[in-house]
Amino acid sequence: MNRYILIRRLRGPAFLLLVGGLALLNQANIMSWGKSWPFFLILAGVLALAERAALASGEGYPPPQYPGGVNPASSTGVPPYPGPASAIVASTDELGKDREGGQS
Repeated sequence: MNRYILIRRLRGPAFLLLVGGLALLNQANIMSWGKSWPFFLILAGVLALAERAALASGEGYPPPQYPGGVNPASSTGVPPYPGPASAIVASTDELGKDREGGQS
């Protein structure tokens, strides 16, 4: 897995752990919520620096996903067959006939 993606996925849990730790400090009367805002800025800065370091390491951004589209990085450039467009498909009786019932 790309390190950039890993850091992006850890952003939410990191803030959740910070809130939990600060709640514990608030409960123990060590630090109040009003004085804890610098920790959020510090965590955001550390995560931003880690993301930049992951991008600068040469891996770059993750490759884009092309659902049902042409992937320019593929060797053929032809998209895979996505299957029928809808669940409504004409039966074999209706394919070769016109409205009057004759062959078209």
